[in-house]
Amino acid sequence: MKNKIIPLLFMVASALAIAQEPATKEVNLTLDAWHRAASNADFEAYFGLMTTDGVFIGTDATENWQNQDFKDFSKPYFDKGKAWSFTALERNIYVSKENNYAWFDELLDTQMKLCRGSGVLKKEDGQWKIAHYVLSIAVPNENVAELITLKKENDSLLTIKLKKN
Repeated sequence: MKNKIIPLLFMVASALAIAQEPATKEVNLTLDAWHRAASNADFEAYFGLMTTDGVFIGTDATENWQNQDFKDFSKPYFDKGKAWSFTALERNIYVSKENNYAWFDELLDTQMKLCRGSGVLKKEDGQWKIAHYVLSIAVPNENVAELITLKKENDSLLTIKLKKN
């Protein structure tokens, strides 16, 4: 019996991997198109690739943008023809077995040098859309102490403010 179960499990795992492969490619294309839309300052294309309830978490501790607020913040940059330019250097994509959610992490080349992006995509009406995105600046471990010193005062003030709420 054991000899029959192992090949069956292998076949099921292979079938799931094959089913997820096109989704992985679609997610990859969506993320690339999203980053390209920002580079081209194409506001409609950029926000068209996000869910209407999408969230963008920026590098500043105060940046937790709900979709409309992020649109309002971003619009002047797009209108000037210069938003931001992120290029993926590496990306890992994971797809739910139902092929309706995907999550990822990516290492990015940006105007801020290396950054890390991560997030969640949701399939809506047959199209992958970004539902949640988190951008962080990659800091080498040997520079963390220097960074802590640099941001200590701002972080302390924000911590006090947040604890009062």
